[in-house]
Amino acid sequence: MSAAWEGRRVLITGHTGFKGSWLSLWLHALGAEVTGFALAPPTRPSLFEQARIGDLITHVEGDVRDAAAVRAVVEATRPEAIFHLAAQPLVRASYDDPVGTYATNVMGTAHVLEAARQVPGVGAVVCVTSDKCYENREWVWPYRESDPMGGHDPYSSSKGAAELVIAAWRRSFFSEAGPLVASVRAGNVIGGGDWAEDRLIPDLVRAFEAGAAPLIRSPDAVRPWQHVLEALGGYLMIAERLLEGDSRFAEGWNFGPSDEDARPVSWIVERMRAAWGEGASNSLPDTGPRPHEAGLLRLDCSKARAALGWQPALRLEQALERVVAWHRAVAAGKDARRVTLAQIADYILLSGAGAWIPPARAGEAAHSIG
Repeated sequence: MSAAWEGRRVLITGHTGFKGSWLSLWLHALGAEVTGFALAPPTRPSLFEQARIGDLITHVEGDVRDAAAVRAVVEATRPEAIFHLAAQPLVRASYDDPVGTYATNVMGTAHVLEAARQVPGVGAVVCVTSDKCYENREWVWPYRESDPMGGHDPYSSSKGAAELVIAAWRRSFFSEAGPLVASVRAGNVIGGGDWAEDRLIPDLVRAFEAGAAPLIRSPDAVRPWQHVLEALGGYLMIAERLLEGDSRFAEGWNFGPSDEDARPVSWIVERMRAAWGEGASNSLPDTGPRPHEAGLLRLDCSKARAALGWQPALRLEQALERVVAWHRAVAAGKDARRVTLAQIADYILLSGAGAWIPPARAGEAAHSIG
């Protein structure tokens, strides 16, 4: 396990996004040979550019909606593992461009799976969907991996549809040969370097940095909030089991926070204000038009706890403190890559996942962070 990623050829789709940038840095620190395939960074600023991730990995610009381009990058890199993160990730954006959302989230997933089927040597594919893939009945019980797929809005529906595509490829093409394929469904991930528009934490950070009052919609909406490293740690654990050839892990998996950390938006706003301190203005209600979004969503992660030994290492207050610390440090002129790597190293120690760092890389990582 300690050398699980040393020298491994890994392809990450969507590596220029928020979550993909964190995963790229983590896998590079673990000694993997990382190639990223994605569109240009979706925001300015972006963690990908701030942390100069393109200097550490092989960066290939392309679109998962282009089947030939996906096939070409898989053929060129011959990855042992693929993490498929490329997506249109926003609910409200899916109302503006529903066809583009389905093209990216559904057909993009099919293109990645088909390339993995056609190109020999891929051992593991981890497809990242969403906690919103479930048919949300607005009930108090958390959703389990066996619950029906669905979705009211185009984004949620596209993620449910992507799960059906993954299951179809697994059953039709990978049941006897080819890579082992898992899907992973995380809660609302937060962390430093998320600059997406129309997302709560980035909206708060932008408002606080500008000394403005943030506009808050749906203050009573409950979400399973968690730090991005909690989800990525689960993805890595699943990928390692798949690379070992254990087909029991080629399934869908939830990775979310403890039940107590499924909190309403208003709670997040107040804790972020308290953590930010001076300069954080009171919030104002957003009275603009609001398309439908789920009001209550929780995940049951007992399967990951029992079968993987995975569990959250951070309480939500700690996760929010790390978000504020990241943005405060970078705003003060500290190097974004060092700040990000330091938080990864701290999380590894806190979560007891230190065995994931190969010994040959541990000293190097500590030196680069210190």
